[in-house]
Amino acid sequence: MTQQLATWTQFTKRSALQDMLELTSGPEYISFGLGLPNAEYFPAEHLARSANEVLLQQSKLLQYAPPTELLKQQIQLLMSQRGVQCSTSQIFLTAGAQQGINLLARLLLDPGKTVLSEEVTYTGFLQVLEPFQSRMLTVPTDPVKGIDVEQVEKVLQTEERPACMYVVPNGHNPLSYTLNREKRQRLAQLAAEYEVPIIEDDPYGFLTYEDTEIPAIKSFQSDWVFYVGSFSKILAPGLRLGWIIANEEVIEKLSIVKEATDINTSTLTQQIAANFLQKDEFANHLLRLRQEYRSRRNCMLEHLSAQLGELGSWTAPASGMFIWVRFPEYINTMELFRESISTEKVTFFPGNVFAVNQKQIASSSIRLNFSFNNHDKIEEGITRLSRLVKRHI
Repeated sequence: MTQQLATWTQFTKRSALQDMLELTSGPEYISFGLGLPNAEYFPAEHLARSANEVLLQQSKLLQYAPPTELLKQQIQLLMSQRGVQCSTSQIFLTAGAQQGINLLARLLLDPGKTVLSEEVTYTGFLQVLEPFQSRMLTVPTDPVKGIDVEQVEKVLQTEERPACMYVVPNGHNPLSYTLNREKRQRLAQLAAEYEVPIIEDDPYGFLTYEDTEIPAIKSFQSDWVFYVGSFSKILAPGLRLGWIIANEEVIEKLSIVKEATDINTSTLTQQIAANFLQKDEFANHLLRLRQEYRSRRNCMLEHLSAQLGELGSWTAPASGMFIWVRFPEYINTMELFRESISTEKVTFFPGNVFAVNQKQIASSSIRLNFSFNNHDKIEEGITRLSRLVKRHI
C-alpha cells in the first residue's frame, strides 16, 4: 500500500520531536529537549470557570459557528503590545501556530517553489514544506545577532526569487536569539522592495524577560508580512488556538484553505479563551509566567556557568524557552546525545537536527529547554550533562 502513497511521502521521516516524546516519557529521564511550557502554570482553574460560564450562557457553542469576534478583539489588544495595529477583520483564527504556518505555505507555495530561511531553523517549518518539495535557499545566522540581513538582500537580488521567507524573531527556535529592531525594520523593507512575503512566526513574543520589548516585524510593514501567533505558550497548548494577521483579501483565501483542512477552529475553546482574556486575571497570569520562566532561565544559566563554563558558550536569551549551547568543534553532539540516553538519562536536541538541507553545521551545539523543569530538576540535569560532556571529552 505504501507504494501508492504520494511521491513526497516516500522521502519523509518521523521528526526528531516525535521520537523525543516517546523516548523520554519515562520518569528516569530529565528532558531538556522538547519546547514544552510548564503545566504547573496553566491557568486551569480560571479556564474551568470560563468554560462553565460560556457553556451555561451559550449551549450553541458546541455547534459549528463562524470565528468568535470577542476573541479577535482580545487578540487585537494583545497585538497592540507587539506594536501591531490591526482591525479584527485582519485576524484569522487557527488551531495553533503550526496550522497557521501550514495554511500560509499552502497559500503561498506551488510545488517546487523556493523558500528562504536561515541555515538553522525550526524543524516544524521544514515538515510543512515537505509536500511541496520546496527548494531551500539559506542564509547564515548567528546565535547572538541572528539572521544575516545583508545575505538576505543578496539572495533577493538574484534571479531565483523565493516565494516566501521564514523568520522567528523572538526567542528563536532553536538559536534562542531575539532580533534587534534595526534588523526587523530592514527585513520588512526588503520584503516590500522585492515583494517577497515574510512568515513571521512569533510563539514566544509575549514571553520576554527584558524591560523593553521590540515591536514585531509586522509593525514595520503591513502588506508583506504575515504574523503568526499562538496561545500555546502563554495559556495552554491543549486549547489549540492561534492566529494570523494578514490583509482582508488574504484572509478570504485563508478561510477557503482552512475550510478544506478542518472546517473551523473549535468554537468552544475560542469562547473559553475569549472569556478569560478579557478578565484581569490574564494580565496577572502572563506577568507570573514571565517571572517564573525568567527564574528558570537564570537557574539554568547559573548551573551552566558553574559546571560547563570552560567547555561551552551561550547567551542569556531575552525571550522564549531555549538556551543554545556551543561546544568546541571536536565535540559531536549527536554522539553525545546517544551516550546520554544510555547513561545519564538527560535529553536535549543536537544542533544538526535543525540544519536545513542536511548541512553538517551546528554539529557541536545543543538546544536546551528551561521552561519545563523546576529548579531542582534543572540543577540535576545540568550536573548530568556536565558529567557526560567531561567524560565524552
